[in-house]
Amino acid sequence: MLSGTDVRALVDRATLLDALADGFSLSMPAWMPGGPIAVKQVNVYEGNPARGLPSHIAVVTLFDAETGVPVALIDGTSITALRTAGAAMVAARLGARPGAHRAVIVGAGVQGADHLAYLSVALPGVDRVAVSSKHVDDARRLATTHPAAVAIDAADGLAAAVRDADVVLLCSHADGPVIDPTWVQPGTHVSSVGYAPPLGELPVELARSGRLLVETLAAFEPPPVGCGELAGVDPSRARTLGAALSPDASPVRTRHDEVTVYKAMGNAMEDLVAATLAFRQALAVGAGRTVEL
Repeated sequence: MLSGTDVRALVDRATLLDALADGFSLSMPAWMPGGPIAVKQVNVYEGNPARGLPSHIAVVTLFDAETGVPVALIDGTSITALRTAGAAMVAARLGARPGAHRAVIVGAGVQGADHLAYLSVALPGVDRVAVSSKHVDDARRLATTHPAAVAIDAADGLAAAVRDADVVLLCSHADGPVIDPTWVQPGTHVSSVGYAPPLGELPVELARSGRLLVETLAAFEPPPVGCGELAGVDPSRARTLGAALSPDASPVRTRHDEVTVYKAMGNAMEDLVAATLAFRQALAVGAGRTVEL
């Protein structure tokens, strides 16, 4: 059994980024040859943050692929947080322009914190980060927990922060657009992991006009299967991360001045990869707790 504390100690972010990239291009939905089968149970309670709890409460169970015997019970809340931010960073490595060094994070909750922690791993050239939240104290708190120098912008300064950014990372629970598409400058990479139908945090105009990346084409289905921001967007104009990561794939970014966009929906493969990584590392270092069933 692996707790959330165990998971965050066991999962190396750089290793997870590479494992996610392999997973997008090599795996079936929730199984990879030579590894276990993963099943995640998740509940979403929007009122939990007011109680001091994450909105997503989850458990991941791993089963031996040959026998079906359960081999691990893992805190899925931390797995979800790590793999969601990790997949967004995989997309950012594909979509951000060379030399990107200014980022803005919109949202100072769990995903804001994980995106901030990933930046130095995924985009080491980023040396200026602005964190924006509708609660200024949350943005300041997040900045003080990160070792890098971070510039803080409150909501009133968000437009300027976005106009100045090479990478815009949307990590909110907003049920409507949190930025104006006219703020996004040519050459910017925009990522969105928030999910709050019917609209969501990503301006529809960006999804329609930018070079679009998604995890799977299921993201174009109506909510709750797909993303509200992609309603009416032609799926043929998007590339999946798996296709973009294939060995013979052409670059996602073809011009220095084009806008690239990633819209997350979540994929079982990501849970499988992150949970398997935590499980194998736990076996290697003797972490977690073994119980008899």
